[in-house]
Amino acid sequence: MNSQELARYIESTDSISKPWLLVQLRLKKLQERRSEISHEEYIQELAQLHQELMNLGEWWLGIEDEVFG
Repeated sequence: MNSQELARYIESTDSISKPWLLVQLRLKKLQERRSEISHEEYIQELAQLHQELMNLGEWWLGIEDEVFG
């Protein structure tokens, strides 16, 4: 699945409010640009995405069924 297909999936399933899917979309876009940017820039952006994913933390606790159901 490329970034356009993932974006269509997110849109068609009304999942714009699911932050982990938005991080996944950004990761896919970064992977697609990998050959166009330097190794250092790739690593820096990858580290930033990782940090943003970790910052999501456990926001879903208590609403698991609503979010993942």
